[in-house]
Amino acid sequence: MIIRFLFWLTGFWFLWKIRFCGKSGSNVKHAIIKNDTRNQINALKISIIIPARNEENTLPRLLNSLSGQTLKPHEVIVANDQSKDGTEQIALKYGARVINLEELPGGWLGKPWACYSGARNSTGDVFLFLDADTFLEEDGLEKILECYIFYKGVVSVQPYHKIKKLYENFSAYFNLILMGSMNTFTPMQLKLKPIGAFGPCLLCGRDSYFKIDGHGSAKGEILEDLEIGKKFLKNGIPVYCFGGKGTINFRMYPHGLKSLINGFARGFTIGARSTSILNLFLVIFWIAGAFYPVTLIIQNSMNLNIVELAAGIVFYIAYSIQILWMIKRIGNFNPAVAIFFPVYMIFFILV
Repeated sequence: MIIRFLFWLTGFWFLWKIRFCGKSGSNVKHAIIKNDTRNQINALKISIIIPARNEENTLPRLLNSLSGQTLKPHEVIVANDQSKDGTEQIALKYGARVINLEELPGGWLGKPWACYSGARNSTGDVFLFLDADTFLEEDGLEKILECYIFYKGVVSVQPYHKIKKLYENFSAYFNLILMGSMNTFTPMQLKLKPIGAFGPCLLCGRDSYFKIDGHGSAKGEILEDLEIGKKFLKNGIPVYCFGGKGTINFRMYPHGLKSLINGFARGFTIGARSTSILNLFLVIFWIAGAFYPVTLIIQNSMNLNIVELAAGIVFYIAYSIQILWMIKRIGNFNPAVAIFFPVYMIFFILV
């Protein structure tokens, strides 16, 4: 039973403290923005680059959020990857500059090529790459820039997951494991390097970007975010990861459960190869430990072993509380995800 208790404790290791950008919820010690920091932010020319392919349903929300920012970007570039819908027209309507991409060069995948093309056609000195399904809080851009000024490195933010439909709760454990496996939210915090970067929101300096050849260094990678993060680190450019709560949000796979399954199945198969062995084993131990109280409850409900049954119930409640504590920091998931965690974990394992 002691070993099972240790398995439960591993959950606190890989998702101990999530840093957030901005004045609240972070540990950057700048509750009051100093004037020199404000001047540095205002002096930056920020190019926002959005890779987009058939994103007419998501772009309006993102572009609308950008138009209402407390800090105005220098330019917004939509890299239109041969969209067949109204992506280009919507981008132009909101005042974005559209770059229409031609056929992919050999060895390139769509998203890296779109990001790279957007960067090469930009005029800013700081690049903020945003996925089309993200959208910022009113002061989101300002908060991200604060972190950039403070940490002096690449800022990578995993958006806060806002769901609308019941099936989207099944994405909770994928998001949880994704953030936990990054090696950056442990009790060691900044003492450990992340395994890469988050793709939906990535901010870096122009010089740093082209020093590593930007997305050209990950041109054939499906998970280009992990690869480009590694390239930054390899070249001595620090990468800092943050949670997006209060800064930037997204809604993943709104088109049904099938799209959710296909998306995560592909990404996690590849992502697991990049995860550190330690974190991978800790995640496995934690998930394995989660089924221990279920086994205790089922077995001892039949043979009426009160002591073992009580132990199972206590363990079950402990896991539920721990999971609720985790998921409330990464998305607006239903508490049922924590209460009925075995169901959602089985789904995660099967996918």
